[in-house]
Amino acid sequence: MKIIGLTGGIGSGKSTVLQLFQELGATIYIADIEAKKLMNNSKELVKEIKLLFGEQVYKNDELNTSLISSIVFSNNVKLKALNKIVHPKVKAHFKEFIENTKAEIVIYEAAILFESGSNKMCDFIITVTANFEEKVKRIRTRDGASKQQILERMKHQLEDDYKIKNANFVIRNNTIKDTKLQVSTINNLILKLDNY
Repeated sequence: MKIIGLTGGIGSGKSTVLQLFQELGATIYIADIEAKKLMNNSKELVKEIKLLFGEQVYKNDELNTSLISSIVFSNNVKLKALNKIVHPKVKAHFKEFIENTKAEIVIYEAAILFESGSNKMCDFIITVTANFEEKVKRIRTRDGASKQQILERMKHQLEDDYKIKNANFVIRNNTIKDTKLQVSTINNLILKLDNY
């Protein structure tokens, strides 16, 4: 089994790339989605989050994601504190996940792969990037966010340069035709390579 870390900044099109790998037979794990599930279902985590942010971040036993996002994206200290309690739980959950799969390729998708230290558990890293204008357009379409809100979110992520420099492969996701070709090439290469 090969574990591939897939990362990239907001709006780079990680979901599209993930879907293309899935179509080629890869098993996928989306850290952000699993983290949200754990933040709702893990009694221990719920307790820690309430201690950190107050009871109001849960409404009818459900995490109020827009409230917690507005808190952490305007307060770096709170963001780091949240990550510190959530990431170890996600890593433990992922270890359990890979123990229960027989897939040849498992893609671990995380926007903050390097920041969370999750890159250390991957055999290969793929960074997805796109032109700045393309990223902004995608986020506006998807979230209805203003340019100011988008820039604010981007500020909290590592620069693309760092992610590119520390990746084994880079996918430039500007047109679907090119992206499909890049995904197919990388997938074939990974299947041929032995783990190192």
